[in-house]
Amino acid sequence: MQLEFISGFQIFLGVLARFWPVWAALVVVLGASFIYKKKLGLYGQLFDSGVGITGVTICLFWLFTAIFASTIAPFDPLGQIPAMKDALPGAIEPASHGVYLFGGDKLARDIFSRMVYGSQIVLIIAPAATGFALMVGVTLGLPAGYYGGKIDTVLSFLANLVLAFPVILLFYLLVTPGIMDTPIPYAMAGLFFLFPIIFFCVLFWTRFKTRPERLYLLMGLTLVIGGWVYAGLVFDADPLRIIHIDPNQLNIFVAVVFASSPGVFRIVRGLVMDIKTRDYVAAAQTRGEAPWYIMLWEILPNARGPLIVDACLRIGYTTILLGTLGYFGLGLAPESPDWGTAIKDASRLLRSFVHPALPPTIALMSFVLGLNLLADSLREQSLKD
Repeated sequence: MQLEFISGFQIFLGVLARFWPVWAALVVVLGASFIYKKKLGLYGQLFDSGVGITGVTICLFWLFTAIFASTIAPFDPLGQIPAMKDALPGAIEPASHGVYLFGGDKLARDIFSRMVYGSQIVLIIAPAATGFALMVGVTLGLPAGYYGGKIDTVLSFLANLVLAFPVILLFYLLVTPGIMDTPIPYAMAGLFFLFPIIFFCVLFWTRFKTRPERLYLLMGLTLVIGGWVYAGLVFDADPLRIIHIDPNQLNIFVAVVFASSPGVFRIVRGLVMDIKTRDYVAAAQTRGEAPWYIMLWEILPNARGPLIVDACLRIGYTTILLGTLGYFGLGLAPESPDWGTAIKDASRLLRSFVHPALPPTIALMSFVLGLNLLADSLREQSLKD
């Protein structure tokens, strides 16, 4: 069957049109950000430089793409239409007369739709795994840097032990399919996912222990919401079926947290060792404040700048890592539309068809670029603070 095609200019206009929810959301969010930037603190300060504006815009673009993926994508990312196998960009699907804007891959799936849905996988795993790694690193790094002594020695030894292991080999061992048949990923998930609950319980206890009406409410919400998320992620037992993660994604999630936490730990430990010598910490000690109160409410807020910058960079590293794992066929399912898997599938036919490899590659590159620009701008603002 002879396929019909649209022109390159029509492809360009078609892509712009498909992203209309993203453009609308960007106009609203960026417009409000510019108007109220003086009241938005650190986020508002990002709009004082071109680097910050570019970084925020790129990151928001992919965030809104992930949110509105079902509206943007014209086809099912897993759907196969035999006539569209290896179709060139702009090919018109004969039955529905829909357009494969970026062409079809070797399994006759729409490349544009797979690129769009691939953003969901990246923007769920990378920021969430980085957030959990931050919780683990902060929770362990604060006492190590503040108390020192044996606590610091033991925790630093464990962190250095993980960091001494080659990262790629570590991930290869943690995300191989066979490991899901063992209790190791679930045991690690059960341990790591406790840290956010512990962190927020201690945070609220140290702040509101003299105000029981506020304390009981916040502690109750922490335990209920934390337990709900914990049950859904670790045991897949969410009664509402809202919190759910596939075994392959859980495997990658745990691997990222395990490999990233020691780096966060060392950064937090170093910051605490420096900040605990400041006068305001000595003043809090003189007032008789508890050590954990000082760590969480005096030291940690003053370490937020470097930690925010590190978090942005780590999300970028994790995104690249997910692409690398997908390229080697590890972790996610083979039919997954994530960008790494899409690049792997397309790379096998580069001599014949280049177009399947370009969209996921550009998407991955642009998102990481946006995170790096955002981190650069945040670093400048943290230095000013």
